[in-house]
Amino acid sequence: MPSKTPNPKSTLRKANEPADVDTFLASLDHPHKPEILALRQIILDTDPCIAESIKWNAPSFRTSEFFATMHLRAKNGVQLILHFGAKKRADLDAGSKIADPESILEWLAADRAVAKFRDLRDIAAKRTAFTNVIRQWITHV
Repeated sequence: MPSKTPNPKSTLRKANEPADVDTFLASLDHPHKPEILALRQIILDTDPCIAESIKWNAPSFRTSEFFATMHLRAKNGVQLILHFGAKKRADLDAGSKIADPESILEWLAADRAVAKFRDLRDIAAKRTAFTNVIRQWITHV
């Protein structure tokens, strides 16, 4: 029986699990660190299937695929880039199925949006709407 070659992606991912995210965040010197930590917790609390890793030198979140990455170089506040995964998708209209009555999302392309938060007060005010967007988003990934 032929031996199976391990999937390099799965091996790589195991090296970037939450302990590494905790280490990354502990050493992060960022003016919006409290906001980053608050958003991280909201995302992780949204659904138990959400996991995290460091990708693109920032906290990133996934279910079966990555769907969100913090944009740590934003000039004002903190931003989260949401996307529908790396695979080519036939249903790029999935974004039109995301109910966003409080306009949390700013669409960058058919498969990508950004959620922007000024400060902790802004995060608190948008928490419920943001959680609803994340719940919907992960159904399309």
